[in-house]
Amino acid sequence: QVQLVESGGGLVQAGDSLRLSCAASGRTGTMGWFRQTPGKEREFVAAITRSGGSTDYADSVKGRFTISRDNAKNTVYLQMKSLKPEDTAVYYCAARLGVGLDSDDRAYPYWGQGTQVTVSS
Repeated sequence: QVQLVESGGGLVQAGDSLRLSCAASGRTGTMGWFRQTPGKEREFVAAITRSGGSTDYADSVKGRFTISRDNAKNTVYLQMKSLKPEDTAVYYCAARLGVGLDSDDRAYPYWGQGTQVTVSS
């Protein structure tokens, strides 16, 4: 079994930066970040392959967010820059065993508990 624990969320002002971390236990392949706000479906944010060689981003975060991973630490990061109020959400780390990128949350069987990111205007 894979277990994921997110951290790094918090309250920031628009334009600020924040880095989220996801510590994993067990073997992981592709990992991703998703976010969700009350009343809305879970939204894809970013994904990274097992080797870290390929990444994918939602259009809404391209150029602002960077996903990376440190396999020696079994940890995935989401560096968020130029944060906007619309980025406010609970951010979830997800993992699957496959090696390819996938933006569909249904492809990820393992999920963290989420970490709240709030961006004030």
